[in-house]
Amino acid sequence: MLAAVRKWLPRAIVGVVLVGLLLAGGTAFRVWHVARADERPRVDAIVVLGAAQYNGRPSEIFQARLDHARRLYEEGVADVVVTTGGMRTGDTYTEAEAGANWLVRQGVPVEATLPVGEGSDTLRSLRAAAEVIQERGWHDVVLVSDPWHSLRAEIMAEDAGLSVWTSPTHSGPIVQTRSTQMRYILRETAALLYYRLSKDPADQVDDLGM
Repeated sequence: MLAAVRKWLPRAIVGVVLVGLLLAGGTAFRVWHVARADERPRVDAIVVLGAAQYNGRPSEIFQARLDHARRLYEEGVADVVVTTGGMRTGDTYTEAEAGANWLVRQGVPVEATLPVGEGSDTLRSLRAAAEVIQERGWHDVVLVSDPWHSLRAEIMAEDAGLSVWTSPTHSGPIVQTRSTQMRYILRETAALLYYRLSKDPADQVDDLGM
């Protein structure tokens, strides 16, 4: 019996390692593949994932997302832009408020913005936005975030009951260098695997400057 265990244990370990590598590699490929998508059907709402804001001024990452959402709105993808994200301790504005205000300053009508200022991470922000969207009888959305964040956000939004297309921004600091892109792909791969296993927002790997 002991001899059999000694014979098969190394093979089992190698098998587990190979399965893990295949799972991680497949997930990383999906993160990369969805990052390249740009889906722009006519939908009920454009949903922008929040990011850091400073006293009402969206960060560079957030501005890139908002500007992309503004262009989608101007192209007629949807009549409403939903901005998401709560506030951190000491903040005066929620990310959603800062985002909506920025859009209005850029010419989007105030009635075309819908800030949902709840949630401290991607999962909770999307759940809050999905509830507000569904209360209005809406269902179909185009999701705007960074390329590498798109797959995880899409899966979370679908889990919240929405039909989702993705149109990530391809400007901003996250997409400027190959090393930055690779770092975010690896972190998003880890975050998505964690979410798949636990249905938890993965706070410890969700801190991507978003």
